[in-house]
Amino acid sequence: MTQRYLRRYKDATRMNHWFVAILFFAAGLSGLAFFHPSMFFFSALFGGGQWTRILHPFFGVAMVLGFAFLFFTMWRDNVLDKNDVEWMKASPAMLKGDKSGMPPVGKYNAGQKLVFWVFGISLLLLFVTGFMFWSPWFVGFFPILVRRIAVVVHAASAVALILSVITHIYAAIWIKGTVRAMTRGTVTERWAKLNHPLWHKKMTRGE
Repeated sequence: MTQRYLRRYKDATRMNHWFVAILFFAAGLSGLAFFHPSMFFFSALFGGGQWTRILHPFFGVAMVLGFAFLFFTMWRDNVLDKNDVEWMKASPAMLKGDKSGMPPVGKYNAGQKLVFWVFGISLLLLFVTGFMFWSPWFVGFFPILVRRIAVVVHAASAVALILSVITHIYAAIWIKGTVRAMTRGTVTERWAKLNHPLWHKKMTRGE
């Protein structure tokens, strides 16, 4: 039998995704260089400490702007509903290898949706707080107490973003056939039927 494929992402969406991914690593590694002295060696990737300090906020702004396009493309498919509550209740069994009790899901399951919203919220916080201590351009507009709070929120948001990206990558590798969606834009019909049956039904119109 000939393998059938379903289009999951447009080319523009995939290019945008990889653009954001590359900037995430650039912003993340340059930020970690200043997070703790033990990680300052990452600054060598960007031409030393001074260049790392200069480039980091620009990496961050570009990453947020890139994600904004993804956000407005995908947010409707990531709205949580009652079915997602049932999915989360059944997820412990799924993590142990038993998918029999999982409710059918659409384009994204509850786990993917939660990761999406963590991405959005953490990036928004990183974007806002980053401006508050971006020296020398904006730092003078905010009192020192506000800047100190902004630094803490910025660091906490970065940790949340990094952990959610690790979860995102792990899940994509764990569920065989998922990476193909962002490398080629398509998934097999079998993958869709197994992991996202409601989306499969919509795409095939019940065929």
